[in-house]
Amino acid sequence: MIRTRFAPSPTGFLHIGGVRTALFSWAYARKHGGTFVLRIEDTDLERSTPESVKAILDGMHWVGLDYDEGPFYQTHRFDRYKEVIQQLVAAGHAYPCYCSKEELEALRAEQEANGEKPRYDRRWRPEAGKTLPAAPAGITPVIRFKNPRDGVVAWDDAVKGRIEISNTELDDLIIARPDGSPTYNFCVVVDDLDMQISHVIRGDDHVNNTPRQINILKALNAPLPIYGHLPMILNEDGQKMSKRRDAVSVVDYADKGILPEALLNYLARLGWGHGDDELFDMAQFVEWFTLEAVSGSPSRFNNEKFLWLNAQYIKAADNARLVGMIAARLAAANVDTSHGPALADVIGLVKERVQDLNALAVEVDYFYTKREPQAADIEKHLSADSHARMLRFADKLAALDSWDAASIHALFKPFCAEEGIKMGQLGMPLRVLVCGTAQTPSVDAVLALIGKEEVLRRMRA
Repeated sequence: MIRTRFAPSPTGFLHIGGVRTALFSWAYARKHGGTFVLRIEDTDLERSTPESVKAILDGMHWVGLDYDEGPFYQTHRFDRYKEVIQQLVAAGHAYPCYCSKEELEALRAEQEANGEKPRYDRRWRPEAGKTLPAAPAGITPVIRFKNPRDGVVAWDDAVKGRIEISNTELDDLIIARPDGSPTYNFCVVVDDLDMQISHVIRGDDHVNNTPRQINILKALNAPLPIYGHLPMILNEDGQKMSKRRDAVSVVDYADKGILPEALLNYLARLGWGHGDDELFDMAQFVEWFTLEAVSGSPSRFNNEKFLWLNAQYIKAADNARLVGMIAARLAAANVDTSHGPALADVIGLVKERVQDLNALAVEVDYFYTKREPQAADIEKHLSADSHARMLRFADKLAALDSWDAASIHALFKPFCAEEGIKMGQLGMPLRVLVCGTAQTPSVDAVLALIGKEEVLRRMRA
């Protein structure tokens, strides 16, 4: 039975790299009829916050990645971790270490001075024929895992291929702090074991944790999951994405007017591909997805391609669905949509002109409130002659019995002939005067939606 998991730490926002990890784990479970588990790894009590937990849950809901089990919280499982720690100590796979912080700092300084890799020297590790000193008074020990001294930890990574790491590169990691609280690498092992996770799909920043976790699983005589480590996402400059330079959290993208399905579609294409296919829904992605098709190399986030993809989803989106998203943005800008054309109709007219929802809200606003035109547009399009001409055209509009795009359009050609002007000399001033901008969709359709009374009011103001 396929069982995957997404296991973020609630120490900040939900990063898009995490969303891609969740997406690939979710897709693999869905493709194989398996189970997708959400686990909150909150053992870092100092940095974990309820706000971050909420951000993770809200982010998962926003992108639409549904989980079958969870969320499970590591802080709710401390009794289970202590039980397994005692089991390891009793079996001789873990031991108490009484080194003080000062001793460890002195050891590190000595090793660095000698050009050695800093690591614990196993002074409290029980060995055959080794006599340990008496436990010092006043020091509560940590518990360390007794990592094998020799041999190689090897696994066939589902993304990166064969990986081998010598045990000589690993020291005896701490699995329980002096206060008894378990550490990250240990909790992950127990959780994956208890939750019967078959495939651990995660970022390749965890590659170095994997041999330690494998050794603990072997000490517990537990089956090993299949590991697949996903390469990181880089920004357009080829650098690791950072909060300071880049939009990296789900909240950032929601605020920037990105549709969640566009974000998932784009993230799916970062490090995975199916021929030249760019635009696909999640049902199609699940059908196509394999771990073998995931690249082992980092991917670059291309903002231009991303916005193009978002624009395709906006064009295809149901106008009624977009209404709620745009109405909220207009309300935040104090634009009242309670009077005027139906917002869904306006969205349908202008949405092909934009790449994000924020731009769509801007395109919509002049249907409800006239913008103040830019000085350059006034100078270019609203001369004294143009103003007089607009008043004459307003009279033509006022005489219409039927107010629709076709009836308005029918006035253009004869009016231009009567005035001896080209269509641009009518359409551009008309746009600037009524809408406050020279950039609009077809002006007859715009006027039809704004409404006769409001159009005439703006033209004659």
